[in-house]
Amino acid sequence: MQPEQDIPGKTLQTLKFRPKGMTITEIARALGANRNSVSKHLEVMQAAGQVEARLVGNAKVYSVAQRIPLSAFLCFTKNLILVLDTDLAIVQANDRCLAQFGRPKEELAGQNIRDADLPVVSSPEALAVVEGLEREQVIADIAHRRDDGSESFYQMQAIPTTFEGGEKGCTIVLEDITERKRYTRNMALLARTAMELVDLPPVDIYQYILDRLTELVPGAYAYLFSYNEPHQQFVMRAVAGEGAREMLAEILGRDPIGLIIPIARIFDTPYHETPLSIRGLREYVFRPIPSSWSFYDLCFGAVPEEVCEEILTRFDVAKMYVIGLVWREQLFGIAGIFLRPGRELENRETIESFTRQASIALARRQTAERLQRSEARFRNMVDSSPFGVALIDCERRFVYVNRRFVEIFGYGPDEAPTVAEWTRLIFPDEEARREALGAWRSDLERSVPGQVRPRTFTVRCRDGSKKTVLSRFVTLCDGTEYSTCEDITEETRAYRLLVADIADLRRREQELLIKDQAIASTRRAVAFLDPDGVVTYANAAFLALWGYPDPKDVQESHFSRFWERPDDIKDVINTVIGGGFWHGELAGLRSGGEKFRADLLGTPIVAEGGRVIGMMAAATFRPNGD
Repeated sequence: MQPEQDIPGKTLQTLKFRPKGMTITEIARALGANRNSVSKHLEVMQAAGQVEARLVGNAKVYSVAQRIPLSAFLCFTKNLILVLDTDLAIVQANDRCLAQFGRPKEELAGQNIRDADLPVVSSPEALAVVEGLEREQVIADIAHRRDDGSESFYQMQAIPTTFEGGEKGCTIVLEDITERKRYTRNMALLARTAMELVDLPPVDIYQYILDRLTELVPGAYAYLFSYNEPHQQFVMRAVAGEGAREMLAEILGRDPIGLIIPIARIFDTPYHETPLSIRGLREYVFRPIPSSWSFYDLCFGAVPEEVCEEILTRFDVAKMYVIGLVWREQLFGIAGIFLRPGRELENRETIESFTRQASIALARRQTAERLQRSEARFRNMVDSSPFGVALIDCERRFVYVNRRFVEIFGYGPDEAPTVAEWTRLIFPDEEARREALGAWRSDLERSVPGQVRPRTFTVRCRDGSKKTVLSRFVTLCDGTEYSTCEDITEETRAYRLLVADIADLRRREQELLIKDQAIASTRRAVAFLDPDGVVTYANAAFLALWGYPDPKDVQESHFSRFWERPDDIKDVINTVIGGGFWHGELAGLRSGGEKFRADLLGTPIVAEGGRVIGMMAAATFRPNGD
């Protein structure tokens, strides 16, 4: 029977030649020892880390523990490693850990991490993990903010550890995951800002941009100037950093927001910079050895030199980074970041990517503001028009009407949002409404986009009055209907009175001279037609407009001869001779074959007793585009 004290040594010697392991029974048989004694010693050896056990079916199979010397592990790993005893006193630390903490091994050995004031591991988050450690390994991410405001991130592994003598302890492994964490956070920030800048509410976009920049450079001070291109001025729009605005106001003796710096001189001699050349990040060192440009130079003399020096001192500035907000060769502003001594700028690529995003957002916002101003000017212009104006979409709904439109008819989109409802209001008589809609459809079928379709209608307004309205419809390329309406009620009444006077003059021989003078002196082209549509008289304006030198060239000719579409003129003549009147725009045909647009008013000449004895045609030249 093996002595009890020899069992652990003999067991390790036996297992060394059995790499696949042995059960308790096999070990006891090989040693010639009692099975219970072997089992008891194996449990102690397993707790001490000398052997390992695995289950094979219902049996435990033991093998020699594969152990690496801790000193070798500490030397060759790139991670920071601390070994603690059960009371959290430091037993050992690798060289990387000592270099990172800047402490000698003699100072750390035996010191409790609660009192050691070490970065990361002495933080409340790390202590909570270590103090709560039981039998399983725990992994946690720990953030550490340095004195200069920058951040680093570590993944901490707390591993339960058993020492040679069986004492319990803990091994802390710190892996620097700052770059990985920073990359993930930066990509998340760029994704977030890309969405936010698209639908950014009406907030101060400059302050938003600067807040995101300081989010990328924690603890730094920053500023942002917008560029006023018409005045070639840079205006400070935002500052960021704890107490930055108040401190600057104290130094400058004024609120820094609104401060104007003549940075535009950089585009002139001798600098000859361009928006594209200042788009990237530029570094300017002030301390300890200044670069070629001082801070006073970068302020272009707009801030006194002693004030510039005080700003550098109060803000503890060692260097400054400047980047232009540029998109498609257009400059929208310049941002600057102040860094303290010993600190380097991180996230350069992310800063430049975000700056591109911000520049695009500024360009989009500037375009939107210009469009809004343009739309406002257009609406003011249209609202001031003497004509009623309406825009009608493809679904026959009013998109826009000006004030004059509502004044003419008395109805607006609130009372009649669709053309169908509006038509029922201004044409309460069903037959008149049907005729008006038929005329509108007929004109639409014969027209092409961009062609003006004039029509004169008699409508009933909201106050019950009747008005004669000259309407001109145009179909735009996108299907939108553009309509102008002109109230010609008084003009029509005046024409009717003129026609009555002329008819009376024709019946009275003694007033023939008055008739000739009145018609001859008017600037309108006037012609009289008999009931068959033959020209019996034409004034000088008519001859000049159509290009005929002698009245005989037009007299005894049918009126349709002088128009591009004779059939349309015959319809007009039939309408007027039938007792109605006609007003619209048609294409005339001059003597040389040249076409022109003319506004034509056809009015019946009525004798006593109401009999129509002819027609008076009055035409006015319409330049193209009217």
